[in-house]
Amino acid sequence: MNGDAFPTARAAGYRMPAEWELHERCWMSWPSRRELWDDNLGATQRAYANVANAISEFEPVTMLAPPHDADNARNQCGDRITVLAVELDDSWTRDNGPNFVKNDAGELAASVFHFNAWGGKHRPWGKDAALGHRLAEYLGIPSFSSPLFMEGGGINVDGQGTLLTTEQCVLNDNRNPGLTKDEAARALCDALGMTRLIWLPGDPDDIETDGHVDGIACFVRPGKVLVEICPVQGTPRYDFMQANLEAVRNATDANGDTLDVVTIEEAYEAERRSEIFASSYINFYIANGGIVMPGFGIDRDQDARNLVATLFPDREVVQLDISDIALGGGGIHCITQQQPVSGT
Repeated sequence: MNGDAFPTARAAGYRMPAEWELHERCWMSWPSRRELWDDNLGATQRAYANVANAISEFEPVTMLAPPHDADNARNQCGDRITVLAVELDDSWTRDNGPNFVKNDAGELAASVFHFNAWGGKHRPWGKDAALGHRLAEYLGIPSFSSPLFMEGGGINVDGQGTLLTTEQCVLNDNRNPGLTKDEAARALCDALGMTRLIWLPGDPDDIETDGHVDGIACFVRPGKVLVEICPVQGTPRYDFMQANLEAVRNATDANGDTLDVVTIEEAYEAERRSEIFASSYINFYIANGGIVMPGFGIDRDQDARNLVATLFPDREVVQLDISDIALGGGGIHCITQQQPVSGT
């Protein structure tokens, strides 16, 4: 599909659906990289299995697993989860998997970013870099290649033309050196079929993903954005999270409308079990009829759950303690990737 006539998903008439649109299934990848997880690997695998089984209550889940660890994944995940053996380096399907896009006829395609392990932070990454196109080939759908080095956790869409991302991630020299904001905006919109890009500054404390937006803000419906804030005023973190909030408040969507903005306080009191610990409540997965969201074993968990439940009154909210995932630098959204249903 990467022919001269239609070099981009947008040019070929494809767009990325919003996450709340109906899914065929959820894709995940089994954690096996001991250099990242160290002695916590077993607990992390159990946490991934818990997320997979929670999502499977709402939609089918396929767990990709390195061939040497596929049987272990099957044993831990159980019969509800389909395990598919495939060569992998790491376990963050949101970031190294394809971004599924869809045209007006309901046909699916995969739009694939170049992947270099969040700016070369983990080696090797070659197997993960090939995953997007390999999965498209497995599914028998066409694929598009974006010129950007980028990850799926760095973008969020409303399915109607509007895209959220951060300057810290997209314009980082470890991904796209020398790229201008206009060039980046055009490439992102081309890759995802969007027409309007909203830039957020990012999260300087996020030294692992360099400010992925899926730990900062997300659309919860067209025209409505949930933004994470720091609950402790008078701190540098409070100030730069407020900067993200103001960027969203001052933006307009693809229709030219100002956005309805809701805030949620992050899990500030959670025990930071690593330097890259991810304490975001926004890093949840929107499943068919459900929300599977992070918890951290702290009092603030219940307030966060209640707020998410009010934003998604037609979905069941399931909250899981993800501390054994968060220590690797991500959350539930980071380890999942939705495949929209085909057809209109």
